[in-house]
Amino acid sequence: MAAADDDTAPDLDYSIGSGTPPAAYSLVREGQTAYEGTDHGELLFLLEKDITVELQKRRPELFFLHSAAVDWGGKTCLLAAESGRGKSTTAWGLLHHKFHYLSDELSPIELDSMRVFPYPHALCLKRSPPAAYRLPAESLDRGRTIHIPACSLPSATVSASRPLGVVFFVTHRPELSGPNIRVLSAAEATARLYVVALNALAHPNRGLDAVIRISEAVPCFAVSCAELSATCALICSTVERVIPGDNKLADPSEPGSQANY
Repeated sequence: MAAADDDTAPDLDYSIGSGTPPAAYSLVREGQTAYEGTDHGELLFLLEKDITVELQKRRPELFFLHSAAVDWGGKTCLLAAESGRGKSTTAWGLLHHKFHYLSDELSPIELDSMRVFPYPHALCLKRSPPAAYRLPAESLDRGRTIHIPACSLPSATVSASRPLGVVFFVTHRPELSGPNIRVLSAAEATARLYVVALNALAHPNRGLDAVIRISEAVPCFAVSCAELSATCALICSTVERVIPGDNKLADPSEPGSQANY
């Protein structure tokens, strides 16, 4: 995970030790009940799950979506999907096409300003990408998942919040000869957003007001993903059309609301 290079004490403190057989590892946070895992892959899953839940508890005013987030010209593009539908792979591809990295799975949104905070943990893939988007040597293959450190990504990591620009709901469809995209109505986008909301019950009207605000604030699209390079080209052309401005890439460290959890 990308982190500030300072001596600030961590907000969450974990220790890892030996587990009770057949578990190989024990994960403990701040004296809480230990989680136990049988291998590195399960240990990482438990760690990431606990961090994700704790962030939502500590920042309930933010609206958390299960989505990847990348930056284009100073605006955030969300890639929303349920687990295993291709959002991380699509994000990995887009990072080779002048997008910058915010997150591959967690997008906290400040609803009043419609700004998205970065959550730059290691990008996680469930399978190796096509040869044109090969993995860096620093990647960690843990069998069920492949983790790419934020410092090894092909483009810069964003360190400040970015205004939301567009939402893509992605679904991997390998049987298609090519990707396709369609514009979503605010009603359909609202329904789709609610499915990927993580802390909806922490917000008024069970989070429904929040997803309506998002779906009405920015254009939303459904993308059926096929071959990765073609999918990236389709998303790039769509972003160029719907996000105003000259699309000059913003400095990833441009001042803004810092991602201070």
